[in-house]
Amino acid sequence: MVKKLFFCLSLILLSTRIFNAQIVYKDVAPIFINRCGSCHHAGTTYPYLTYYGSISSHTGIIQYNITNEKMPPWPPDTTYTRFTHERILPLSEKNKILNWIATGATMGDTTLAPAPPIYASTLLNGTPDLILTIPTYTSNATTTDKYVCFSLPTGLLQKRILKAYEIIPGNPAIVHHAVINVDTLGTTSTDLSGGCYTISGDFSLGAYAPGSAPTVFPNTGPSKFGINIKAGSKIVLQMHYPAGSAGQTDNTQIRLFFYPIGQTGVRQMIASTPLQNWTFNIPANSTKTVTANYPTSGGLPGPISVYSIFPHSHKVCTSIINYAQNGSTIIPLCRVNKWNFEWQGFYTFPKMVKIPNGYTLKGTHLFDNTSANPDAPVSTPVYAGVSTADKMLFDGLMWTNYLPGDELIDIGALLAADPLLNNPVGIKQNNAVSNSISIFPNPFHETVTIQYELKSTEFVSVSFYNVNGQEVATLPSKLNIPGKHSLSWDGKSNGGGALPAGLYTYKLAIGKNHHSGKIMWQPKDE
Repeated sequence: MVKKLFFCLSLILLSTRIFNAQIVYKDVAPIFINRCGSCHHAGTTYPYLTYYGSISSHTGIIQYNITNEKMPPWPPDTTYTRFTHERILPLSEKNKILNWIATGATMGDTTLAPAPPIYASTLLNGTPDLILTIPTYTSNATTTDKYVCFSLPTGLLQKRILKAYEIIPGNPAIVHHAVINVDTLGTTSTDLSGGCYTISGDFSLGAYAPGSAPTVFPNTGPSKFGINIKAGSKIVLQMHYPAGSAGQTDNTQIRLFFYPIGQTGVRQMIASTPLQNWTFNIPANSTKTVTANYPTSGGLPGPISVYSIFPHSHKVCTSIINYAQNGSTIIPLCRVNKWNFEWQGFYTFPKMVKIPNGYTLKGTHLFDNTSANPDAPVSTPVYAGVSTADKMLFDGLMWTNYLPGDELIDIGALLAADPLLNNPVGIKQNNAVSNSISIFPNPFHETVTIQYELKSTEFVSVSFYNVNGQEVATLPSKLNIPGKHSLSWDGKSNGGGALPAGLYTYKLAIGKNHHSGKIMWQPKDE
């Protein structure tokens, strides 16, 4: 019996090893695309994690970041509260990637893996009511970070109610984050000094960081929320450009979507920073817990519904917790166990959180000015202030006055169904094509033709990828009217040289949609 049990256990262990050894790129490619690709694709954040060649070249840093839970970056503790659009890697997917790397990051047949997606430059559908773009700016951040504020006139001639907006970084590689305020009087000016730490304006619209979802308020049926933007207002963007970005240019824009003029029944969403503390200091070589309350005495005079939360601090901070309290009763809001200045933003609750009257909002930050914190000066004290080198307790909320039933509104479901929102990774099947796409001949010896029929006028282009997912050729984009069209490729690279025989992937881009498939290139002399 013992021998039989030992034999069975040996088979299980052997089969497990074989299973792990058999993990190839096609098994992990969907994880990289779904969890990493929206930030790490060509033209955005390096390394690019949508095709085998790049991923296999960076397995060491991938393994380190996944093992140490640095990537995907999601600061909030999901055991404390949950939010929409969480960037988290489930344990099963984490283990699959680590096993794949541990067994040699085997390529396998990459034609069985999904082709790199086409990523939309924007995440919100439709045409914005207003697009504001900063003047082209050349960063001068050499050895220190620079904070630059752009004051952009809206040109609004009457009050409008904002229902959604998104920030589109002009140069994603150098836009660390953006904070957005509204100047209702229109009197602020652009500050290019690099030291614009305190952003002007009367109230906040929120913030952007890489990977941030657009800000969209529920805007249908009885659940209509928005923010009033007065006539003559300016939008102020505080842009953070990191050290080392000098010489690179940026022309970030904000795209705003308004309710129709005269829309009624829209409840006001308020973005404010109730939790602040400007009177503390952290002595050299010490740790300290710093708190803030709102109201500073007593409790809230009336109930509120919290839509999202924005914990904020600087580099000596190591953890943050936000909650509401009344006596021994606590309503959790957000907890960040490992604060990282590089990753922050507004986090939206799946359902609004009711904070009854009489409760006090609380923020607690732990600061570590010792050698245990690599971002601490250690030998000198640090003080509260607006500079990155200073320390800050500055925790914000988006909220509205409570109405019965607010806590039952399914924010996650409303946002998921909102027609403004695209697929988050920008992948769409081609609904602009009326007939099926024809590829012939396949395999091809001289040229391959891709034939299609359009229902509407669209820009069309086609790209080709090798088995490693690397783009090898692209045919120029052209505008096609409704009707039948075709594109042909002769098996040559963008540089004009003939490519090796083998299997390739084509991706036909029609507007923001795409269709992809496999083609076999077999030159006649082979």
